[in-house]
Amino acid sequence: MLTIRREEPDDAEAVARVHVHGWQAGYAGFMPDEVLGRLNVTAWAQRRRDVGTADPEHPFTTLLAEVDGLVVGFTTFGPYRRNQDRDDLDPTVGEVVALYVEPSCWGDGTATALLAAARAGLSERGWTGFRAWVLADNRRARRFCERAGLSADGEQSTYQVPLAGGSGPVGLVELRYAGRIDH
Repeated sequence: MLTIRREEPDDAEAVARVHVHGWQAGYAGFMPDEVLGRLNVTAWAQRRRDVGTADPEHPFTTLLAEVDGLVVGFTTFGPYRRNQDRDDLDPTVGEVVALYVEPSCWGDGTATALLAAARAGLSERGWTGFRAWVLADNRRARRFCERAGLSADGEQSTYQVPLAGGSGPVGLVELRYAGRIDH
């Protein structure tokens, strides 16, 4: 049975595992293999601890999806980040910053449950609309957003993916999707 709960500090490793697996499976074919191959769960878990996303005072909330005590997905949401800058927040609109699910759970309703929980959390904060950035080449995520009632609003940005060995970064196009909380 799927349960949704708030992230706690001890969850960093489990969330990082889902995040890394989500990147490796979801971005294969358009994210450089070198980048996907060097992803490190331990390093990403430490980054989560450093950012403090489990802190109740943090402006962003992370909710976890669990099945039989195992974390199988997560979503992070909060105020909209102007120019995707966590230090420049727009208090008038919400944002789903991340939504990742273990690939073995794709299509089983976990992502839909997490998005519904994020919408409820955004609504509790008083927002009626929200945004989410999706890599343009991530057709699976784009279809998910569209089925959930979000639509691309015409805004784009370029996500700079650093490469090893002093090579310049690879720019991947992101599309901004917008939706209503009450959908």
